[in-house]
Amino acid sequence: MTLMNKLQVLQDNVAACTSCSLHKSRTQTVFSRGNHEAKLVIIGEAPGADEDAQGKPFVGKSGQLLDKVITSLGYDPEKDIYVMNVLKCRPPDNRRPTEDEVEACAIHFNEQLDLVGPKKIVCLGNTAAQNLLKVKEGVTKLRGQTLEYNKIPVVATYHPSYLLRSGGPSSPYFRDFVSDLKNALESVK
Repeated sequence: MTLMNKLQVLQDNVAACTSCSLHKSRTQTVFSRGNHEAKLVIIGEAPGADEDAQGKPFVGKSGQLLDKVITSLGYDPEKDIYVMNVLKCRPPDNRRPTEDEVEACAIHFNEQLDLVGPKKIVCLGNTAAQNLLKVKEGVTKLRGQTLEYNKIPVVATYHPSYLLRSGGPSSPYFRDFVSDLKNALESVK
């Protein structure tokens, strides 16, 4: 079975999942976008309203900012990255995922990440970093550290939604975000 077929089987399993209560309020599950053969995987927290409607992660304002930065660095968001979330269903009102929800989705998340087998991972925001790395520290403390998940280098950086709330490109954290993405992309060329 090809990687694409294995991912399709997993995506079908995710679409049928009822392991937590989020399945009751979802429009659809949100599996991934981008290139499943990319060497860089970007992980976010959970789908928002736009993602729930379209079935793809990071397609709202945060995703537009992410894509704009990646494109400005000379990369193609559809070819050079693979994007996925810790959760595959939207929490109501975009609230932070509960531990039970993360645990219920972990089997799908871990299998997806193992199948894709990236050379490097970028975690966007606290929830992604804390759940992948099994730590309590937030991005502010994790950023710039040498981190690892199953021997894969991990970069923890700010979530685009945080940057948008703190001024967008004029945010004091925006330059760090761009630098983190640039370094991650260049390291997997």
